[in-house]
Amino acid sequence: MDIKHPYKYEEQLQKLKDRGCIINDDKKCISILESVNYYNFSAYFLPFKQSNGSYINGTSFEKVFNIYEFDRKLHTILFNALEEIYIFIRAKISYYHVHKYGALGYLDETNFYNKNDDLKDINKKIEYHKKFIENFKREVNNNKVLFVKHYIDKYNSNFPIWAATKIFTFGMLSIFFANLKLEDQKILAKDMYNITAYKLESWLRCCTDLRNICAHHGRLYYRIFPSIPKQMNNLDNNSERKLWGAILSVKELYPFKEKWNDEILHNFINLIDEYKNDIDFVHIGFPEKWKDYLKK
Repeated sequence: MDIKHPYKYEEQLQKLKDRGCIINDDKKCISILESVNYYNFSAYFLPFKQSNGSYINGTSFEKVFNIYEFDRKLHTILFNALEEIYIFIRAKISYYHVHKYGALGYLDETNFYNKNDDLKDINKKIEYHKKFIENFKREVNNNKVLFVKHYIDKYNSNFPIWAATKIFTFGMLSIFFANLKLEDQKILAKDMYNITAYKLESWLRCCTDLRNICAHHGRLYYRIFPSIPKQMNNLDNNSERKLWGAILSVKELYPFKEKWNDEILHNFINLIDEYKNDIDFVHIGFPEKWKDYLKK
């Protein structure tokens, strides 16, 4: 299949018009197209696209751009919240693990399973651990932070877990928790959130997916997410893979109740209110009582 030829801004504008997009100001439209990637931006037209490729009647460039702006601002709110979740869980896991298994205990695969476990499960854990350590070493080699060089030069690349977890990505932290012994998972889940290990593993995976999308400036609006938050309240089958399910996971794992209610939720409500005439709650899976459900 031949690669499509690149469109100039004027051609992008005409392409939108040919598909039925209402554009009231050509100059302003081109100015926006110059500042965003057309391929990424065009994805925000998906809710308005018909089977023949044209847009439904009344689809305006202004409305779609407002949805794009809503999405962009939402990234900032969620990314900041996810960072605090990551730091909190990272600290808790590091503290627990070092006091039970020692500074370098995370390097020993036998600390991740019990000898009486099913052989198939043990082999799976060993394989997961092997891949995890390979991934960790790759992160170390790609990291230019001063403390990393310090441990490489002075300690022969032996990172104690409190230093190692600073190199963990969000995804690595999620995998690390998922690969812990069940008994350790239960203790940590209860200590951090008073929930089951099953819930924490699932919700942490959802937060990982969301964080990766935000980090790469991916679209949140009208998106099907890869993971489902298991045993989540106020979530039905129609919204479990939409933005609503991901945001519920953030709410449940955010560790600071007052800050969530007074700052993050406040900013989120204001953002929704700012773009209430442009966004469609069906597209993001929000229920009627979403404000009540997002309160801690």
